[in-house]
Amino acid sequence: MFKKILIANRGEIALRILRACRELGIKTVAVHSEVDARALHVRFADEAVCIGPAPAGKSYLNIPAIISAAEITAADAIHPGYGFLSENAEFARICARCGITFIGPKPEAMLAWGDKVKARHNAERFGLPLLAGSTVLEDAAHAAREANRIGYPIILKASGGGGGRGMRIVRSDEDMPDAFASARREAETGFKNPDVYCEKFVERPRHIEFQVFADQHGGVWTLGERECSLQRRHQKVIEEAPSPAMTPEKRQEMAEVIRRAVRETGYTSLGTLEFLMDERGSLYFLEMNTRVQVEHPVTEMVTGLDLVALQIRAAAGEKIDLPDTRPWSFRGHAIECRINAEDPKTFAPWPGLISEWHPPGGAGVRVDSGVYGGWRVPSDYDSLLAKLIVHAPTRAEAIVRMRRALDEFIVAGIRTNIDLHKALLADAEVTQGTMTTRTIERITSRGPSGGG
Repeated sequence: MFKKILIANRGEIALRILRACRELGIKTVAVHSEVDARALHVRFADEAVCIGPAPAGKSYLNIPAIISAAEITAADAIHPGYGFLSENAEFARICARCGITFIGPKPEAMLAWGDKVKARHNAERFGLPLLAGSTVLEDAAHAAREANRIGYPIILKASGGGGGRGMRIVRSDEDMPDAFASARREAETGFKNPDVYCEKFVERPRHIEFQVFADQHGGVWTLGERECSLQRRHQKVIEEAPSPAMTPEKRQEMAEVIRRAVRETGYTSLGTLEFLMDERGSLYFLEMNTRVQVEHPVTEMVTGLDLVALQIRAAAGEKIDLPDTRPWSFRGHAIECRINAEDPKTFAPWPGLISEWHPPGGAGVRVDSGVYGGWRVPSDYDSLLAKLIVHAPTRAEAIVRMRRALDEFIVAGIRTNIDLHKALLADAEVTQGTMTTRTIERITSRGPSGGG
């Protein structure tokens, strides 16, 4: 097992990793930018190293500074969390060359699944269902030819990234030149890779993802699915497990094909395979995220597993002993709401001083957060303040519990999206479990009221 892990991240995920390390008896090193000097992950770690000024490119994305921090503190492993360097294969290679274990998949497996065009090829090889799509597009004319072959509407996607960047819905040849140019620009800016491809666009899909885990001894487990349809501009807002749209038969079928694909590509560590579900209930592979997901707590709540601890143990070479259930059986239902610092009407980020912070508690309530009363939310990073997670025996009870928890959540001094979550959990599509990726668009077109 590792003696000391450097956590190359910030906020709630840095604290989440730190807690797993502490329970495993592992010392921790926090790295931080100048603006994060008073952050909780810095306060709670065994050691802390400042790696640069506030801009992420000069701190949390500064590979030489992070490697230097690991070397001067004698850390034998680095956990990247999510975002930042978590899916950077070159960073994983540099770690290996420096004799530091990167806690995640091997660079080769990361590249095989991280590039979306290569991932589509892997999915096709191993029988994962796919939407009609293309290879990397050469230019707008090539994109138009492929779109006509597939059939409009199509969606352009960045080959090297996600999170909604580099995505454009195109409904006609006339719209293609501008859409293609803007998608490439955004892909280049966001991922330093201008390559884009296209897929058939599904008008009212659901977004469902499957959690997988694999050790270095051939063990591969599928840990069920999460419902992630409640999104705004391709950014998830509420997630839950299990999905109300999934049948036991479909779950079993997908578990088998996913296990085979993960095992035969030599993938180890945590990973998430994302799918679209169309109106008929058919699933289509989208991409694989080769890291721990923001929404991993809902899977933890319904499986009873510590996914971050499993990820660390697997990276250390430990043979993991988990029941070989296909698929995993769930214990009740869990829901997660992402609490963001943002204007409730425009959704623009809302940094500033938190003058009061009172998170909810009680039975079945978990709050993962890196903020506190008196903390100033910086403008340099993602607006996520906290993840509010509830667990209950049934989905209906989980919704009631989440409503109660949201009512208890007090944040003063800045604005938040708490009222949006309340509106979502009062909507008939959500309570009936029939939501799609268009649900939030419909609700917010009416205009959320108030502040959080």
